[in-house]
Amino acid sequence: MCLRGNRPNVRPAANWAQQEHRRNTMIEQRKRTAASQERTATSQEVRAASQRADIAIRPLAPALAAEVTCRNLSLLGADERARIKQAWHDHLVLVFPGQHLTDAEQISITGIFGEFEEAVLHEAKGKHHGVVLISNQPDGMLGAGELRWHSDHSFHEFPASASLLQAMEIPAVGGDTYFNNMYLALATLPAHLRARVTGLTIKNDGSLDSSGAYRGTPVTDLLAYKGPSHPIVRTHPVTGYNALYLGRRPNAYVNGLSIPESEALLNELWAHATQPQFEYRHQWRVGDLVVWDNRAVMHRRDAFDETQRRIMHRTQCAGEKPIFLEDGEARGLHPRASARRDAAH
Repeated sequence: MCLRGNRPNVRPAANWAQQEHRRNTMIEQRKRTAASQERTATSQEVRAASQRADIAIRPLAPALAAEVTCRNLSLLGADERARIKQAWHDHLVLVFPGQHLTDAEQISITGIFGEFEEAVLHEAKGKHHGVVLISNQPDGMLGAGELRWHSDHSFHEFPASASLLQAMEIPAVGGDTYFNNMYLALATLPAHLRARVTGLTIKNDGSLDSSGAYRGTPVTDLLAYKGPSHPIVRTHPVTGYNALYLGRRPNAYVNGLSIPESEALLNELWAHATQPQFEYRHQWRVGDLVVWDNRAVMHRRDAFDETQRRIMHRTQCAGEKPIFLEDGEARGLHPRASARRDAAH
C-alpha cells in the first residue's frame, strides 16, 4: 500500500516538453531582439558616419580654394553647415559642383555664410534684387567683356562679406573667373612696403563698374570726390588675421598723400597683389556654385564671345565696416598664407 505523502514527484513527459519548448522560444526571441537592436545601432552609426563622409573637401590651387562635394546644400543640417562655413574660412573660396539650386534655395543657403542681404542696383532708383542676374542677356549685368580685379562693393561703407555665384548657362570658351588670396599678398609684401601702408586708408569710388562702364557721375578730382575710406591692411572679423584690402583700382586714392604719391603707391600694391602665384582660376560648369570671402579675396573675369549666352545667379551676405587691429599683426599668418609663403622661400 502506498501512502499519498510519499508518492514520487514525477512530471508528465508531455508537460515537461511543453515547458522546455516555451523556455527555449523565449530565449530565442530575446536573442533576436538583442541582435535586432545591435543591427539598428550599427546601422545608425553607419548612417551618421556616411553623412559625415558625404562632405568631401579637396584643396584646389596652392594659394587658395577648395572643392566641396556634398548633397544639395539646402538639405544640410546645422553641423554640416558649420563644417562648410569653417572650410570657407580655411580656404577663402569654395566650389560646389552640381548643385543646380533654385533661386529660393540659393537665397536660403546664402545664410550658411552670413546674413543674407539684397543687392541694391541702380541705387538712385532704389531697385532691389534678391538674386542678381550676371549675364550678357537682356536685364543682365556686366555684359561679355573682361572684368577687372576687384573686391565686391568696396565703394560701400559696409562692403559685402560673402558673394555666391551659380552657373546656369555658360559659353563654350571664356568667362573664367580668377580669385586671389589677399592674406598671402600681405604676407609676401616687402617689409618696407608693409610698414608704409599699415595704418593708411584708401578712398573708394563706385562710379565705374568692374567692366569699366559708368554707373554714376564721372570722377574729375581724386581729392574732392566723396567715397568711403577703408584701411589698406584689414583685419578679418572672424579669423582675426590681417589681409591686404585694395577694393578696386579706378579712381582710388590713398588719403593724406599727394596724387602722384598715391598713384605710385597704388600701382606698386596692385602689381604685387595680382601676381599669378596668388591665384585660383575657375573654369565654370553648369550647376557650379562658387562662394568667396570679399574680406580676403579679389576676383576678375575673362571676356567671352558676346554671341554666346552666359547666365549666372548671384547672392551676397551683409558685411562689416572694414577695420585694422594691431591684434591681427600679433596673430601671425592665416594658414593658407603661411604654407604658401614658406613654400615660396
